Amino acid sequence: MTLAIIAYLGGALTILSPCILPILPFVFARAGQPFMKSTLPMLAGMAVTFAFVATLAAVGGSWAIHANEYGRLAALTLLALFGASLLSPRVAGWLTRPAVDFGNKLNRVAGHQGSPTVLGSLTLGIATGLLWAPCAGPILGLVLTGAALQGANVATTLLLVAYAGGAATSLAVALFVGGKIFASMKQSLHISERIRQGLGVAVLVGVATVASGLDTGLLARLSYASTSSFEQALLGRVDTRTSPKVVSNAAVMTARDTKEPFLSDLPVEGIAPPLDGAVQWLNSAPLSNQQLRGKVVLVDFWTYSCINCIRTIPYVRAWAEKYKDQGLVVIGVHAPEFAFEKKIDNVRAAVADFGIDYPVAIDNDYRIWRAFENSYWPAHYLIDAKGQIRYHHFGEGNYAQTEQAIQDLLREAGNKMAADATVAPDAQGAHAAPDLSHIGSGETYLGYERASNFASPEGLLPGRPRDYSVAEPGLNEWGLSGRWAVEAERAVLDTAGGGITYRFKARDLHLVLGPGEGGKPVRFRVTIDGKAPGKNHGADTDHDGNGTITATRLYQLVRQSDRIEARNFEIRFLDPGAEAYAFTFG
Repeated sequence: MTLAIIAYLGGALTILSPCILPILPFVFARAGQPFMKSTLPMLAGMAVTFAFVATLAAVGGSWAIHANEYGRLAALTLLALFGASLLSPRVAGWLTRPAVDFGNKLNRVAGHQGSPTVLGSLTLGIATGLLWAPCAGPILGLVLTGAALQGANVATTLLLVAYAGGAATSLAVALFVGGKIFASMKQSLHISERIRQGLGVAVLVGVATVASGLDTGLLARLSYASTSSFEQALLGRVDTRTSPKVVSNAAVMTARDTKEPFLSDLPVEGIAPPLDGAVQWLNSAPLSNQQLRGKVVLVDFWTYSCINCIRTIPYVRAWAEKYKDQGLVVIGVHAPEFAFEKKIDNVRAAVADFGIDYPVAIDNDYRIWRAFENSYWPAHYLIDAKGQIRYHHFGEGNYAQTEQAIQDLLREAGNKMAADATVAPDAQGAHAAPDLSHIGSGETYLGYERASNFASPEGLLPGRPRDYSVAEPGLNEWGLSGRWAVEAERAVLDTAGGGITYRFKARDLHLVLGPGEGGKPVRFRVTIDGKAPGKNHGADTDHDGNGTITATRLYQLVRQSDRIEARNFEIRFLDPGAEAYAFTFG
């Protein structure tokens, strides 16, 4: 129920997103029409269409994306005709005559009087829903990610309907307010025809804006954060209410007789599910809940190319080392995001590179992930000596709070350890904490299933090689140059000399790269604003911007030491076969 409410509120906030602006004229054009015959069918068509398209996206992957693109073109055509009908009554009569004739035929067959207005409003709502579907924030992303990882189900569809219902509600309020304004103007100024024509112009401008990409380009740059901050605040408030609170050890020990057994104030969140289902274990034989009874267990869900996971590893590794003799067992559950992360040899190499010596369960089938009902990378769950989940934390940060919880549960298990300072690992390179105050760019995928803000004028061609070019991308836009094949998860370079350009704002720029199917190393060169990076080079490049792809992993290509501002990044590959998956920033 809580998630449904949050999804509904997230949908309601969507009206504040810049990409909604071109759609509002379509809604306002219905102001003053009968609610049951005009407004309600339009809003219902919009909400149901969006929920249907989003459900297909969760279930059908790339097929749904292509279907939505075709639907988007059809919607633009339909709405352009609608705008033209507002400009001219003659055009309106010409456009609606076939629908009226068809409706009359249906009436004669059915033997009752129908209402073509309802059908027209419903059709308009469907078109609006197809255009509105891309205006997604973090809450919708969370729902779709959960569906992709845990499998689509009735709960996912209900959450999508709640999200769509929230947006329909906010648009209905806008329509109600707009209707009052237009009615007042009609009564006082008697310019209804001019209002109608003005709405027609607004609709056509909206269509042109969407068709030209300005709704996701210029408007997104005018307000980059969109509604993300609002939606993240909602999610954060839910976590604040549902996350356990850690009381300091000093306060607990003062309040209680120290002769009594120590009992932590951490709540019991449930019985820990079994760790069955891993396809293989590294650094250990398979572990069971029975074997771990009497120990405090930290379960860390991660995947090796995830920058957020990489930045938490120094802390998890430090906890495993510091508390291993005091009853703590750390288990890393590697749940892959990309297909290459399912290769056990790749995971084994990453475990060695990161210096991980605690047990790692390779959860390629997401059986442990689903058993914990997890939805995040990284995610930490603390299990007490009785096999109960007592604490969880999602994402980076809160390291001191998590370590305090570890100490609490170790004391509760009978360890006589004294209060101790929390760990402070010396994290270098990509492991270092992000500079959150200067991040103006977000995670960007290059595979067509999740690609966004693509700036190459040729347009993205899924699955087949094409020659691409890129001029000057806007902030948070990217493009390809050379001959690439853009696949579902990655972009693959066919010939040497191709490159990728991205205009970003952040201290660090990372790119997940691979050497190709044959594993042959691929040399590359990085430039920033057309020059060698110098002291702004990343951990995987030198001062001249040179580097080599030797394995499929995350590469840190830029770490700005100068003033952090928007810059043009370009990577050019000197050999063919490079695979590029996703940009992340820090």
